Amino acid sequence: MARAWIGLGSNLDQPVQQIQGALQALAQLPASHLCRASRLWHSKPMGPQDQPDYVNAVAELETQLEPLQLLDALQSIEQAHHRVRVQHWGPRTLDLDLLLYDQQRINHPRLKVPHPGISQRAFVLLPLAELNDQLLVPDHGPVAQLLGALSTDEIKQVLPFEAEGLSTL
Repeated sequence: MARAWIGLGSNLDQPVQQIQGALQALAQLPASHLCRASRLWHSKPMGPQDQPDYVNAVAELETQLEPLQLLDALQSIEQAHHRVRVQHWGPRTLDLDLLLYDQQRINHPRLKVPHPGISQRAFVLLPLAELNDQLLVPDHGPVAQLLGALSTDEIKQVLPFEAEGLSTL
């Protein structure tokens, strides 16, 4: 079984519920086991600022799916959540990114692992550190070290009342 780390993000159509639904879908992936997920975090959009803030999380998954099979499964979950790709870094109902797949380096036209930009994205590193701050990001170093170099001032935990009804894994 490979260990994969999935970044989740949403800023449209009830983002907390979108993330919850995505986690439930990840838990049902064939030949896979959803180990755990981080708390939910609010963050400012990385791209155009004329869009709502995001809700982000990271999930840890054990899987027998090969990387491209897992990517296809993630994109299928996005489609089930009515993901529309209109604008780069634009608003979305759901974004699922394969951040890491074991310690592999993958450079395929459809998939780059570690995920490009992971070392500069506090909204990814903060929930990832919550799960494993000593996890090594190939070619970059430990998550805790990467996160320590970034500001997390604008990333706030989703409050319990905002996540009401959100089941914990």
